[in-house]
Amino acid sequence: MKYNNRYSKLLFLQRFIEKYVTKIKKAAPRFELGIKDLQSSALPLGHAAEKELSFPLKYPNSIKSNSLLIISNGHGEDVIALQIIKELLLLKKFNYIEIMPLVGDGKIFDELISQKISRIGFQKVLPSGGFSNQSLRGFLNDIKEGMLIYLLKNWIELLKKPKDYKILAIGDLLPLFYAWSSKCDFGFIGTPKSDYTWMSGPGKSISDLYHKLKGSEWDPWEMYIMKSHLCKFVIVRDEITSKNLNNHKVDAKFFGNPMMDFLPEKSFQKNIIKNYLNIILLIGSRFPEAYNNLNIFLNYLSDFSFSKECLIFIPLSSNSNICEIEKQIIKYQFFRKESSSFSFGEESVWFKNKMILLLGKNKFNNWAYLAEVGLANAGTATEQICGLGIPSLSLPGKGPQFTRSFAKRQQRLLGGTVSLCESKDIFHKKLIYLLENKQFRLRQGQIGKERMGLPGASKRIADFITSKLK
Repeated sequence: MKYNNRYSKLLFLQRFIEKYVTKIKKAAPRFELGIKDLQSSALPLGHAAEKELSFPLKYPNSIKSNSLLIISNGHGEDVIALQIIKELLLLKKFNYIEIMPLVGDGKIFDELISQKISRIGFQKVLPSGGFSNQSLRGFLNDIKEGMLIYLLKNWIELLKKPKDYKILAIGDLLPLFYAWSSKCDFGFIGTPKSDYTWMSGPGKSISDLYHKLKGSEWDPWEMYIMKSHLCKFVIVRDEITSKNLNNHKVDAKFFGNPMMDFLPEKSFQKNIIKNYLNIILLIGSRFPEAYNNLNIFLNYLSDFSFSKECLIFIPLSSNSNICEIEKQIIKYQFFRKESSSFSFGEESVWFKNKMILLLGKNKFNNWAYLAEVGLANAGTATEQICGLGIPSLSLPGKGPQFTRSFAKRQQRLLGGTVSLCESKDIFHKKLIYLLENKQFRLRQGQIGKERMGLPGASKRIADFITSKLK
């Protein structure tokens, strides 16, 4: 049989997973309950795997020519993948597209699922939300919840693909390695790393010196894979990173940032907001961390004196628990007016002194365009509003995503368009200055636009992909 040797390797990997689970149970009995969950999630294993693999594995999509598999590794990467897929569909180059999200549940792609597009692999929302590299505790919690199991299972799924598949990896080392190990032709979009993070600012930390020594934030082993004959192209998020990679003989391209290719679902009359100050408050999409971020911002705003009434837009992710959000708002003595409406698609309106909070799920695309200033403890969404020219303030949180180190890195990435506030006094002073000094807002906003790039990158990237992955 043509694939016998290959399938025996897959069976070996499946059995290895079972042995791995058994060893963890013996070495760490305190994780017993978590490991039982892992073992059940790792099926098929043992006899079940043998039964499944005793027959030739079939590839229902292998008969389709021009099939593309997209591997993404994070929320921002999923957003980018979504925009690129929409452009690829218009070009009609690939007959079939599969999506394998390695972080989170991948529900962002649900709107695209059809006969020609499917989500494959194994998805689970892990405790760190995909930021296990931010802390040892987050890493251990992810291990306990089955991170390695899911990574291995997805890798096995990838290895089943015929060699005529084309692969697009979006993210950092993990999707890059997956694509390379498949032995298929692939392209790589490296989104999370930018040389602005170490070339802007003090440049005296150990990580800055390390990157300076390399001449790039990308590591040597990543550049080694980028130079593989299987890697047909490398696309990065800004010009400076592209230039530094080219200095290492990696032919990296820059076409703009697809994260800026989001558009409002509907436009609102700007005259409605002219009589108010307008702020967008971003608490992130990972819970319970987002609840803590909201608590921090409400605490800092509770004794802030606005010069006039201020609309504070709070767009919530689809997985938000509105009841928990409202409990926090009520704790800070906001009251709700059922009869109040500003016709922005808000689900509820809350008042306290001169502050008016507007809550709504999945409203980011619409509300981002209405703000003058951002208050942001988020990842992708913070970059997007800064790319729109909206300067922002962030506050250090408890993580796992939005820690002090993450905030500092983001501040340098965006050239100070987002500014980290280490105390309530600093927060109040910076917020007053942003609200009262329009010229300063415009200057800071222009830096954000330059760092993030103009819209339209998704189409340019899609055109390039179809020319390279033939």
